[in-house]
Parts: sequence; structure tokens; C-alpha cells
Amino acid sequence: MKAAIVFEAGKTPVYGDFREPVPGNGEVRINVTAAALSNVVRSRASGTHYSSSGDLPFVVGIDGVGRLDDGRRVYFVLPKPPLGSMSERTVVRSGQCVALPDGLDDVTAAAIANPGMSAWAAMKERAKLAAGETVLVNGATGTAGRLAVQIAKYMGAKKVIATGRNIEVLKSLARLGADVTIPLVEDGDALEEAFRGEFADGVDVVVDYLWGHSAERLIIAGARAGKDAVPIRFVHVGSVSGPDITLPSAALRSSAIELMGSGIGSIPVDRLVKSVDDLMQATVPGHFEIATRAIPLSAVEETWSSAGNIPRPVFLLG
Repeated sequence: MKAAIVFEAGKTPVYGDFREPVPGNGEVRINVTAAALSNVVRSRASGTHYSSSGDLPFVVGIDGVGRLDDGRRVYFVLPKPPLGSMSERTVVRSGQCVALPDGLDDVTAAAIANPGMSAWAAMKERAKLAAGETVLVNGATGTAGRLAVQIAKYMGAKKVIATGRNIEVLKSLARLGADVTIPLVEDGDALEEAFRGEFADGVDVVVDYLWGHSAERLIIAGARAGKDAVPIRFVHVGSVSGPDITLPSAALRSSAIELMGSGIGSIPVDRLVKSVDDLMQATVPGHFEIATRAIPLSAVEETWSSAGNIPRPVFLLG
């Protein structure tokens, strides 16, 4: 079968032939129709993601959309290496796929699953967001952040605060549900002052896609301006701005900030799958928006390094 294959660590996937997968006990075979290219797919392919297996060669892709042998249309996640989602066929455990609603097309489902699930799981599974609470999305101008704004509103957030560097995109987030926007300016003191104003008004949940400098300032501002003994659930999802932060210990001792992560390993796989199921069922009635670009899998080599994440590249198979 045809697939996108990594033969050498750190090298671009190659479009070629890979052995046919054979389902084992408790597994199902999926005839793949669409698989999206995301940051986590890129980093796992390069071997730099914490969940990379290191086995070579392997098929890239962690999730996608396809049909079971009986014709049912499903979203699936986490084929066992060396299998992946960017192949004509793959195999997953039966509990790692969910049925798709009729009104949701394959390309949108494949594109929205990973970034949408990151927001849904962070807010529902980790932060336990309740209707009427305030959410701050740090890094809201990317694909995942834009979805996080929409999902927070769908879940009943009273107020959504969005941060980002792209001023034009930041302005557009009001249409998607952002009540307040904060540009991530270079002046750290000015940025922290803007954060403090929001924490003084009350922030219940922070969903962080950036880490780095802005996360440092957010935590410090929350510790200084947040109400005593009132928890602020800070959920770290991505590290676009850098893998490390420097955090004063007093920021934790003097506040009720709760630091946690959300991703593979922090949430049981069955709960991640449930998050995707909930997301898929909500996408059409919630009018969630995501820009997509459909590309044949045969173009994976020329697309891999040149394609950005907006619009989200989705490889088509079959």
C-alpha cells in the first residue's frame, strides 16, 4: 500500500510502499480517506516529540478519518508504530475510533480533531471548566488557539480573553467569541500589567499554547493580582515560544495557581477519544471554524516543509 514513510530520523517522509497492516485481537482495519498535518505530527516524525517511539522505518501521522471494512465512517487516533495515519490502510484498537456525524465532512473532521481535541481536553478533562467561568487563551491566533476561543464559548464561558502576536488575526477573534484581546508585546512589564488587569477582574482557567516568556508573565501576574486562595487553573498545552520557563517559587507559594499539562500521557487514551467524540458531535451545531487545504498524499514530500498550519493541510487518500 502507499504511505508517507520516515526511513531516517529527522528526514522528510517519503511517498512509497509499506507493508499491509493486519488487525490483531481487539483491532480494526481502517481504509484511510484523510489525515491532517499538525505540529505534533511533524515533531513525532522528526523524533523530537516526547511520545515518539524511535522505531524505523515508520508511517507518519497520529490520527485521521476513514472507513471500517463494514463501511462505517470513523475518526481514529494513535495507530501502533510503525503504523500511522498517512497510509491507504492502517490498524487501531477498536476503542480508539469514533463514529462521525453525517453532517461533518472528512477534511474538516481530520483537520479539526487534533487542535480541537487539545482545547476540548484541556478545558473539560484537565481544567474542569464550568459554565460562567472566565478563560484566558494564551496563543489564540494559531489554529488550536482559534478553536479554543470558540470551544470555550460553546462550553459556556462567561468571558474569553485571547492573546497573540498577530494583531490582525487577534482583532478577528471577536467574531469567534473573544471578549478581550491582549497583544503579546515585547515590553515584558507592559505585558504583565495588561495581564494583571484581567486577573484582578477574575480568571478561572488559562489555556496556554506558547509557554516561554508570555507564560512566565502570566503566572507571575496571576500570583500578584489574583484573589487570595481562589484557584487559577493553568493548563499548559503547547510550547511554540520555547520549551522552558524561569518561575519564581514565590509565585506558587503566594497564590492558588494550579499548574497542569494536557496531552498524550496526562489523560487516559479512552478519555482523549471521548474528548474527540464530543468535539466531533459539537462541530456542526457549534459552527466551529477551521481553514483547511486538501492535498493528495502523493505530494507529501514537497508539502512537508513548505506548508504552514493555517490553513491546515489535510492529505487525501483513496
